Amino acid sequence: MVMDTDLSLLRLLQLVSPGLPIGMYSYSQGMESAVNDGWIVTVDDAENWLNGLLSEGLARVDAPILARLYDAWSDNDAEAVKHWSQHLIACRETGELRSEDRQTGQALARLLDKLEISEAQAWLRRPDATLATLFSLAAVRWQISKTDAIAGYLWGWLENQVLCAVKLVPLGQVAGQQLLKKLAGKLPVLVQQALALSDDEIGGSVFGLALASSRHEMQYSRLFRS
Repeated sequence: MVMDTDLSLLRLLQLVSPGLPIGMYSYSQGMESAVNDGWIVTVDDAENWLNGLLSEGLARVDAPILARLYDAWSDNDAEAVKHWSQHLIACRETGELRSEDRQTGQALARLLDKLEISEAQAWLRRPDATLATLFSLAAVRWQISKTDAIAGYLWGWLENQVLCAVKLVPLGQVAGQQLLKKLAGKLPVLVQQALALSDDEIGGSVFGLALASSRHEMQYSRLFRS
């Protein structure tokens, strides 16, 4: 029996798996505070929240910067990698969001180092490490296409956020899968929009996320690190 599935697809599935040991399950990106404050009560509230973060945040910041990091790794351009990593960190509006990016990026660097991607070692303790930086490195070295890498990155974020909503709102498992199916349908368009942005067009402001995250930093009792 001949298996015609491209190995790069399997590598992408590994990279976006919830089982990837980088601690993504520890972060709600402000959702915990939004639920605590009554902003998110129903599945419709959760959909509106996540749709807003996807379309006004990730698709305008993370995804286009990931594309540039992918190109920089492809060209072995260390200065461009540094520039876009620091640019992404600068777009994070609270301390806990910056910490999340640094911690998940460094965790992925440790994993990739063990998986014999040697360039990851230099990022084990770098303060400008981001998840997108190391994700794009893995995508390039594992020959995952740029478009697939961006789609996978957005999918991984979305799946984690839906899992947070299932726990926090709370939503039933079926409602969570319905929400994931609905929002995942928007990803192909968002990927193409991200790829079309020029450098000067990169940027987005999601005030609700910044406010929820800043409130979460002072929340008395919490389950998530952000």
